[in-house]
Amino acid sequence: MSVKQAPAWLRPLWIVAGFVCVGLGFVGFYTPGMPGTVFFVLAAACFARSSPRFYTWLLNLPVAGPLLRDFQAGLGMPHKAKVLAIGMIVLSCAVSSVLVYGRILKRTGNSQYALLIAACIAGLGLVGIWYISLKVPTREKVMAN
Repeated sequence: MSVKQAPAWLRPLWIVAGFVCVGLGFVGFYTPGMPGTVFFVLAAACFARSSPRFYTWLLNLPVAGPLLRDFQAGLGMPHKAKVLAIGMIVLSCAVSSVLVYGRILKRTGNSQYALLIAACIAGLGLVGIWYISLKVPTREKVMAN
């Protein structure tokens, strides 16, 4: 990745941001409904601006390294990962919408407001599904071409 290094005084901030993203990435890999890969991509961007050593370390992690290298090479996501990601979006948005709707309705008694918030959650989920299914390349298709 050819990214211009940040000025020396900003590098510690980029490093801290990178490790925060690494932590969130590991949490995301093991927490349903929370993305993991996106945080590792952000961590790679942070480390590319601050520390070649940490950037190399991140690319060599057994969990995230292959995903990051595939992302950089433009290979996208494996089909199985796309299906899993879309399934997790559907599940987490459905559960969140139902829970938020019930809680807001209970506190305010305003069903229109509760429905609007639940619809916003569902809408954001649809944006995620659209992006993963249509904008992120499928690794198997890219490699077949």
